[in-house]
Order: sequence, then structure tokens, then C-alpha cells
Amino acid sequence: MLGAIAGDIIGSVYEGKNFKTKDFPLFNRECRFTDDTVLTVAVADVILNADQSPDNNQYIDQLKLYYRRYPYAGYGRNFREWANSNSRQPYNSLGNGAAMRVSPIGYAFNDLDTVLREAQHSAEVTHNHPEGIKGAQATATAIFLARTGHDQAQIKSYIQNTFGYNLELTLEQIRPTYQYDSTCPGSVPQAIIAFLESTSFEDAVRNAVSIGGDSDTVSCIAGSIAQAFYGGVPQAIAESALSHLNEHLHTVTETFMFKYC
Repeated sequence: MLGAIAGDIIGSVYEGKNFKTKDFPLFNRECRFTDDTVLTVAVADVILNADQSPDNNQYIDQLKLYYRRYPYAGYGRNFREWANSNSRQPYNSLGNGAAMRVSPIGYAFNDLDTVLREAQHSAEVTHNHPEGIKGAQATATAIFLARTGHDQAQIKSYIQNTFGYNLELTLEQIRPTYQYDSTCPGSVPQAIIAFLESTSFEDAVRNAVSIGGDSDTVSCIAGSIAQAFYGGVPQAIAESALSHLNEHLHTVTETFMFKYC
């Protein structure tokens, strides 16, 4: 999950700016964690504290709790309204929030059927649109495949064949016209391609930022897969990312990584 957090923090200063180059400092004074990190840690917290497979009520409770603890992290309007309400019903979102927060599931469970089921559970409490669920499942599947020894070609083939995403475009083809798109179908395939074209964790995050758009979330998703594939987050990047977290987020992150990563 630290790969997701690092991607979020690195991409936070470029969100919506349509930044179109890989040449940028990874961290600067304006970097911060956003809702991507907060809700990733919330999902990790659910997994850490569940006696068995988490149920939907646990996800609902923690997502709402984390929103109340971090109300100014940059949530989308629909999630904010849901989290502020008494409703426990989903709102049929296909937004990429379902994919940005799912990475702990790709690490915590050791068979693909369980990963798919838990990814759906984590998504459908808010993002119960089929595309929202698909985005979460595709991201978690890519993480699971990456950490279990599959190469990039195998991951690409499985994601295309199972979820129907077009991963044939290159970043060079995507970059000139890509704009901000916070939906799963408009950002998850691009994040996966950023990983598929990478040669290292850092390269995956730079790829993701370089297409522009919803940079923190695209980088969060790409980073979550890259961590699994490259065997971790480079120490300097990991330390910088963790330094941006407060004590609570840092503690949950470290506890989860010690147990599952």
C-alpha cells in the first residue's frame, strides 16, 4: 500500500494541471497526502481489525470514520455528501475512488477469488456501478498478479481478457490529448499502462504523472501495482512518503506493511 501512498503524495501537486513530462522533482514543499491516502489507510484498517473476511458494514464504518478524521483531504462531492450523511447506501459511482483505495486488498489475500470478492466489497459500499467495481477489481488483480511472480506481459493479457480494458495504447499516444477524468474507465487503464511501460517503481510514477489529468489518483494506482511488481518502494521514496503522514496514518501504514508486505 505504500506504493499507492507515495504515488498519491508525488502526484498531489500536479492534479488537474495536465503536466506532460516525466522530468519533475518527486517531492517538494507543496506535496501532501490526499483522500487517496486517507481511504487507502481506511481499507487497510478494516483488514487489520477484521476477525475474518471484512463485511460491508466494516468498510462503511471506517470510510465514514476516516472522512470525519480527515475532512479536508480533497474528496469528491458525492463521497463527501455520502460520508456526511446518515446513509449507508451506495450512490452508484463509477469514479476512480474505488480503485485508488483498493491496494491493501491486493496484498492481504492469497488467492485471486478472494481478492476479487474483497475488492468488490470494498468498492460497492459507495461505488456500486459496474465500472466502479471493475476498476477496483482490475487494480487489485494487477497487484496480486504482480506480487505473485507474473511478468508485465502476463498482467497485461490477464487484465485485458478479464476486464476488457484496452491496454494497447502507448503513453506517447495517450499523453497529447489526455485530460482530467476521474472515472474508473477513464483513468484505471491509463494507470495500468503507466505501470506496464515502466522499468522501475519511480519510472511508473513518473509515467503516471506525465499524462496529466487526475495525477494523484493515476499515480496512486500505478504506484500500488509497481510496488508489488518491483518488490517494494525504494527507500528514499518510502521515507519521504512516510514523512508526509501524521502519526495515526503512519502507524496504520507501518502495521499493515509489517503484516502483509
